[in-house]
Amino acid sequence: MRNGAEAAPDLFATEQVVTCRDDQVGLRAVIAIDDTRLGPGFGGVRYRRYPSPSAAVEEAQRLAAAMTLKHACAGLPYGGAKAVVLDDGRVADRDELFRRFGDFVARTAGGYIPGVDMGTTEHDMQTVRSRGARAFCADSDPSPWTARGAFAAMRAAVQHAYEVDSMTGLRVAVQGAGHVGAVLARLVAADGGHVLVADVDRERAAAVAEEVGGAVLDPEQVIEADCEVFAPCAVARVLTATTAPRLRARVVAGAANDTLDSPEVARLLVRQGVTYVPDFVANAGGVIQVHAEQSGHDRAQLEAAIERIGERVAHLLADAAERDVTPEDAAESLAADRLAAAAGRWRPEVARS
Repeated sequence: MRNGAEAAPDLFATEQVVTCRDDQVGLRAVIAIDDTRLGPGFGGVRYRRYPSPSAAVEEAQRLAAAMTLKHACAGLPYGGAKAVVLDDGRVADRDELFRRFGDFVARTAGGYIPGVDMGTTEHDMQTVRSRGARAFCADSDPSPWTARGAFAAMRAAVQHAYEVDSMTGLRVAVQGAGHVGAVLARLVAADGGHVLVADVDRERAAAVAEEVGGAVLDPEQVIEADCEVFAPCAVARVLTATTAPRLRARVVAGAANDTLDSPEVARLLVRQGVTYVPDFVANAGGVIQVHAEQSGHDRAQLEAAIERIGERVAHLLADAAERDVTPEDAAESLAADRLAAAAGRWRPEVARS
């Protein structure tokens, strides 16, 4: 910011930025393709309000970059991408909105593959696909698998920090009781953990807490809850230079994207003795499930791939400790190695051959 003006996003921070507009249906959208060295860009579509078009572009680019890291660390054959559709509250026909968005996706010739994200559904992806665009998550919900992957990451982090083999007796504060957070709460409880649930929808939080025999937390107090594990499963950038010092948990492992406000927060957590699992490693279960579905893998193969998230986390935490770097640095180093080893950029003609 300068003199109260909004800073413009760096449009060249990603390989490609596509803006989509159709006044007749009220469409305003942004597709950001971050990196295609591993394959076509795959990432979800967010449908929400933004304070400005610049904010929408910036979020699309930031989340697309995180998808690049997520796919690289998970060993998946996709590049990073993300799209945002601006919700200005004036759209009369949602299906028509996503049909038109599907037209723009189709123009990328397979360079961008959308999926579900905050504010979008399987039906939306079916609508996009009906326009000749390739779309994932149109026939199944990856949320339960995102939760299972986050739980595998949490178990590995707990073993690293507390040297225990289960969640028995540990208090876990789950921030967000939506599709992913609710499943994660059930998994923690089934493994013997005590769940504390926080959500801006207090009725939803109460319902999940009652189901798992847990308790409800004030969403304003969840970060400083008296617990062993903090599991962010809602909004982005919850840990900042201001909020991180309030943490009482020694492990942070959840399914939310973009948990840290800056790289300095990762260093701050290390100084506080907090074991942090990089979000793009912990929440990869959903994209792993999508890839398994596309590849025809059976349930046993999928479950094994999800469990490998825990193995990956254990390796990254050990590597970070050995090299005296943050877990975020260790994960980014792994991603950088895999990207550097890629044969080249994805091209449409290669995809059609």
